[in-house]
Amino acid sequence: MKGSMIVLDHLGERQVAARLVDGVLDDVLIEPADGDIPLPGAIYRAIVDRQFKGQGGVMLRLPQGTAFLRQSKGLSPGQAVLVQVTGYAEDGKAVPVTQKILFKSRYAIVTPDAPGLNISRSIRDEEIRIALMALATEGMHGSDAGLILRTTAEGAPEDEVYEDITDMRAAAEAVLEDAEGKTPELLLDGPLPHVLAWRDWPEADAIHTDTGGLEDHGVLDQLEALCGAYVPLSGDGSMYVEPTRALVAVDVNTGADTSIAAGLKANLAAIRALPRQLRCRGLGGQITLDLAPLAKKDRKQVEQTLRSAFRSDGIETSLVGWTPLGHFELQRKRERLPLVAKDLP
Repeated sequence: MKGSMIVLDHLGERQVAARLVDGVLDDVLIEPADGDIPLPGAIYRAIVDRQFKGQGGVMLRLPQGTAFLRQSKGLSPGQAVLVQVTGYAEDGKAVPVTQKILFKSRYAIVTPDAPGLNISRSIRDEEIRIALMALATEGMHGSDAGLILRTTAEGAPEDEVYEDITDMRAAAEAVLEDAEGKTPELLLDGPLPHVLAWRDWPEADAIHTDTGGLEDHGVLDQLEALCGAYVPLSGDGSMYVEPTRALVAVDVNTGADTSIAAGLKANLAAIRALPRQLRCRGLGGQITLDLAPLAKKDRKQVEQTLRSAFRSDGIETSLVGWTPLGHFELQRKRERLPLVAKDLP
């Protein structure tokens, strides 16, 4: 099928949301098999446990484990603190959290610690900005919290935008009322895949919610292929994406192409394919690119292509730079759990 499609289905009892563009899997969200794992976006009242001197952070107690907060100034053991989960923890490590709480929906983000009404800079039509500011002012009247209206609010029905604002405000006020306490508690659960798809993905040409949609639209076959390391590229090139305990290794090969430009062509094709591969595989952390043979004069073009490729990717990724061995390193936020074969039927 040409165009974009969103498939909302289940694998057993677990929610799955898949986004396809021209029949190719562009993004996928899978609910964790372990229902006790803190989901990114979840908000907790946590209790300060102990400080890690030299690391600039503190350990916190959650209802089902521990969390690590990269900030210790002004915190003391036994103190209650409101935190939000920012990603999944590696095996054996504490859950990463932040004190910068956000209540995020499709059109609106309420920011309790950042007052002020703001509209996405991507919305440039002055009349639309004025109309949205009026909705924001009315919806947040009497509140000390801030508000950001997202790009998706442009062109959306005003009643839906207003409802989104008031819903997020109500959620924020309810959580803040429960912030004080002496025991750790989950105050707001993180969103599951179907809600995340509605909240963060762009409008699709078609949405399918029938049972069996993952199989009917070829999603399961594409997920199975993603469980392997091999990724074919345009031309004769290929790359292998292999997660290890320490990092994600990406090896780019030219294949049968022996032309002078073979290395550059394979590298650029791999870079353009990389964001989708990392998204759909759920990979983050340290990523090392072992590129095909490349002249130093071509490094600038590779860097420009990397910046362009990750600019539209929704997951925070830092382009760290070149190593003495000629590898390129990235650091990517762990917003998802890695896809593994046992996740599939």
